Amino acid sequence: MRSIRARIGGAVIGALAASALVMSTGAFSLVPGPANRPSTSQPDGMSQPAAMVSDSDQIAAMRIATAKYATDLGKAKAAGYRIITMMMPNMGIHYMNPNITKFDIRKPPILVYEHTASGQFQLGALEWVFPTMPKNPPLPNATFGSFPAACHYSDGTFIPHKNPKTCPPKAPKTGAAFTFWHPDLVTMHVWVWYPNPAGLFSSTNPLVAPFNKG
Repeated sequence: MRSIRARIGGAVIGALAASALVMSTGAFSLVPGPANRPSTSQPDGMSQPAAMVSDSDQIAAMRIATAKYATDLGKAKAAGYRIITMMMPNMGIHYMNPNITKFDIRKPPILVYEHTASGQFQLGALEWVFPTMPKNPPLPNATFGSFPAACHYSDGTFIPHKNPKTCPPKAPKTGAAFTFWHPDLVTMHVWVWYPNPAGLFSSTNPLVAPFNKG
């Protein structure tokens, strides 16, 4: 068990380091958040600015790449995604693939699912995490959230905890086995599979509140 935990934890930290490297050499410059985004409406016959076309193309690429997971959690699990949080209010249930160690819009390391009233699992958002705030946003107009350092357990429970050496070997409330720890993180959600009036990059989504019971 110790070797499995070490492998998973090492993969997580490796993924964070890789993300940081990609962000430090990214091609995007800092741009306004969604609330300050200039209007992109155009008169008939006029094309959109190149930056907005690029934005749309990237979102389309994300959807195409993750369409197989949109309503099939089983496929996501078969691809290596494992639960890392239970239902987080106005957000979702998080599944992470520790084998994804490079930033790629077609391979999100975290999938955020909604457990709907009908008992089905619907993909809501894709998520990337970074050890520090990216100097160059990986997507135009991206905004970011945060997640505290924490010990994670095999059933998706976690406890905020600053010291990886003192994570309890079992979850205090459920008894689930410890899997990995991570430091404070900067997060980027992209709601490509569920409408979000709070914004494409908002960490939370008021429309998924009906699913908060998980």
